[in-house]
Amino acid sequence: MTQRAVRETLRDERRDPGPDDDPAGVPADDGEHAASGDDDGGTPPSDGDDDGIPASGEDAPAPDSGGGRRPRRRMLKWVAAVLALVLLGAAGAGYVYYRHLNGNIKQNPLNLGDHKVAEPTPNAAGQTPLNILLIGSDARDSKANQDLGGARETFGSTPLADVQMLLHLSADRTNMSVISMPRDTLVRIPKCTDPEDGTVYEASNGRTMTNQSLGHGGPGCTVATWQELTGIHIDHFVMVDFAGVVAMADAVGGVPVCVDANILSRDSQGHGSGLKLPEGTHPVKGEQALQWLRTRYGFEDGSDLARAKAQHMYMNSLARELRENADLSNPNKLRRLAEEATRALTVDPGLDTVKKLYDLSNELRRVDPERITMTTMPNRYVGARVEPTEDAEQLFRLVREDIALDGKDEEPAAEAAKEKKSAASAEPAAPDDRIAVQVVNGTRTDTLGTASGRASTVAGLLQEKGFTGATADTVGSLSERLTLVRYPSADLKGDALRVAEALGVPASSVRQSTDVSGVTLVVGADWREGTAYEAPEQDDTTPESAKALNGADDSACMKVDPAYTWS
Repeated sequence: MTQRAVRETLRDERRDPGPDDDPAGVPADDGEHAASGDDDGGTPPSDGDDDGIPASGEDAPAPDSGGGRRPRRRMLKWVAAVLALVLLGAAGAGYVYYRHLNGNIKQNPLNLGDHKVAEPTPNAAGQTPLNILLIGSDARDSKANQDLGGARETFGSTPLADVQMLLHLSADRTNMSVISMPRDTLVRIPKCTDPEDGTVYEASNGRTMTNQSLGHGGPGCTVATWQELTGIHIDHFVMVDFAGVVAMADAVGGVPVCVDANILSRDSQGHGSGLKLPEGTHPVKGEQALQWLRTRYGFEDGSDLARAKAQHMYMNSLARELRENADLSNPNKLRRLAEEATRALTVDPGLDTVKKLYDLSNELRRVDPERITMTTMPNRYVGARVEPTEDAEQLFRLVREDIALDGKDEEPAAEAAKEKKSAASAEPAAPDDRIAVQVVNGTRTDTLGTASGRASTVAGLLQEKGFTGATADTVGSLSERLTLVRYPSADLKGDALRVAEALGVPASSVRQSTDVSGVTLVVGADWREGTAYEAPEQDDTTPESAKALNGADDSACMKVDPAYTWS
């Protein structure tokens, strides 16, 4: 196809999407995705072997305002920006707009669980943020993927979501945040139903490693797990497979990465990705890029946390490189990249056509590397696994409230809070005397026992304020650092916000949760006495434990474990 024909196809697509661009249709489950991780599932260096692939496909969709034809050079810059920010996604498709590429893209339902999170309230300009879950699977379900290595016993087995990254694009499209969750984080996996065969996977009994969520019906269960843990509304997901990572990394050219010493990621037992690089900064592509993304043995302490840091470094470097990469002016390279990208992708129905991915590029192209922040979910060890900490909840709250993790929001915090409070009060609610509220005592802490009678006291306070349906749970008790109002479904959000408003509880402490059957007030450790709630001062800074890495930081260099060096 000539370049002129490509441009005419693009113009026709934008004028008339046609049947191939219909986002409706029955999703088909296909387990190819993007990849990562060791087969052992453990975080500590001594756990298992390193044969997975932490690759990330970053994707974030949003409607495009349309517009006429633009100069080719400018279009190429948009494409480059998408490739950088969607990391190994379907970026080149914005230029190479072939209809048959739509058929390459695999799709799965967005959410397989019962847990739904209400969409965020639009800002003053009517804009809402975009949240995209990027999933890497250790599936080895094709010859191409198996040829790339990994433990033989995992071929054809139930895939694990060994890379999970939440990409948040701000409502005003000025900044982007990424949160990586370690694959062995202990979470509650909700009840999910496999869309292909109808198999019902009951909610996990207790906490389970988050990477197992993918095996409970597909990526939609991983989405459901994230939403239940974080309270963040997720708009889309993207998965990319092993072979796709290699092919796309090769198609876009080398990405500079840095190590502070010679590294060979391989030990005497055969553990490691096989990455071999001399000290300094070097471009990696193809299989070597894949090795970088999957390396655990040899980076810092050999944990998944160190590997996430290396992934962030790669993603930021790719973002910078592609904004100035002249190789993308080659139409053949763009076409090859588009082919590989679309074949590698598994997405939800909202991203299932090239046009939707092209529209996405128009949103992502606005974000400069200086406004991209990569983080890892703050965590602590529980035996050989990890769990979220209080800092993790703070990080999740910043994303829920669309607060930039780089601390460079232009809108004053006080005005933003006022605007959000006003928007929250607009949610429809039943009359106070018609709102049923259960009050639970959650004042227990690691060092203090449960404060006696708090559920009854606060329930009485609500009744005095006109909430005659308020009752105290005098049997149960919880442990919550902050006072929260929980509600099970979107239709009760307004009622929950009204209860919070009556008590002076901030809207940020109102959460949707399937753990409750109705509006539930949990009196936290911050309200152990008295009848007047004083909300603690909110800290809107990114926790240091999130190990934030700015997208413009080109000085980052991975520390090499001396046991994995060579001379």
